[in-house]
Amino acid sequence: MSAKDERLLLGEFGAAQGLKGEVRIRSFTADEAAIAGYSPLEDEAGRLIEIESVRATPKALIARVKGVTTREAAEALTGTKLYLPRTRLPEREEDEWYHADLIGLEALDFEGRPLGVIVAVHNFGAGDLLEMKPLSGGSTVLVPFTRDTVPEIDVEGGRLTLNPPEGLLG
Repeated sequence: MSAKDERLLLGEFGAAQGLKGEVRIRSFTADEAAIAGYSPLEDEAGRLIEIESVRATPKALIARVKGVTTREAAEALTGTKLYLPRTRLPEREEDEWYHADLIGLEALDFEGRPLGVIVAVHNFGAGDLLEMKPLSGGSTVLVPFTRDTVPEIDVEGGRLTLNPPEGLLG
């Protein structure tokens, strides 16, 4: 397992909020406010970042970070990615997946023929979508991440079975 695989991306700081050191935060946890419960997190270099609290506003999730008390200090955090060592993650439930585990899996059809590789997982509000780079080339495609379209996942084996909607792959 590479060093990259030993940590999972849980969030990213956005713009400063106000004058007293608060910062917007994009959380990739199922419950976005739960990111504070994983604190301390690590930045790219492995430095610890402690989220003291988060609050939701209609437009953003706002975080207070230990030691950050000015707008300038909050601005310095903009774009900082927040990681958690995999060893601190809770065990996943059956039929529950960490996005990082899905990226890189080979997508196969029901007969075991390769279709492509999963390159990203997105959620634009209506459920998770797998972004797949087809082996046939061309643009990536988005596939709904449902039991119907992805009936089988073998993370350890590096593959998943994909039943794409008709017409998606040409």
